[in-house]
Amino acid sequence: MVATAIVPQGAATSSSTPDVYRAGRFEPNDFAIAGEDNGGDGLILPLAALRATLNGNSAGNRRLGLLFSPADRFDEVLPLLGNIAVVAVDFPKFADGRGFSHAARLVRAGFAGEIRAVGDILIDEIPLMRRVGISAFEVRNATARRYLSEKRDPSPNLHYQPGALPEPAAGTRPWLRRRTN
Repeated sequence: MVATAIVPQGAATSSSTPDVYRAGRFEPNDFAIAGEDNGGDGLILPLAALRATLNGNSAGNRRLGLLFSPADRFDEVLPLLGNIAVVAVDFPKFADGRGFSHAARLVRAGFAGEIRAVGDILIDEIPLMRRVGISAFEVRNATARRYLSEKRDPSPNLHYQPGALPEPAAGTRPWLRRRTN
């Protein structure tokens, strides 16, 4: 008998934060999740709504994005990647790691837009999210926001295992990844 772990599904992220953390600083958020309209020029929609918007051509001139929920299937998302500017990978609970797999697969599929983490993001997860290709974060957690505002980013410079992004040069790897003679 095979034991399986079931991660309880948290409530899907249904709104955006007023700012997004990218490139070492908080910037005004240029996208709004789902039906929310904050006056920005971007709209992030769940998979079904994005498909309907693209098929009906009802987005106007706004840039579109996908709210990639943990239960969404990657093979359903893949054909849409050429039509969107951002993928917001949803982490409805900090214990739900399916978003890490989604982000890594987006990078491997060659998605050139922004990969953004939304939902329950904690400070200690940010370095791991970066390793799988996430470059922007809608951070709600007060501790994480404080650390990032104070430039106390916990991301290490050296890594034991490879990630989804290109590897750092061999001389920058920790001793366990270096060749020894």
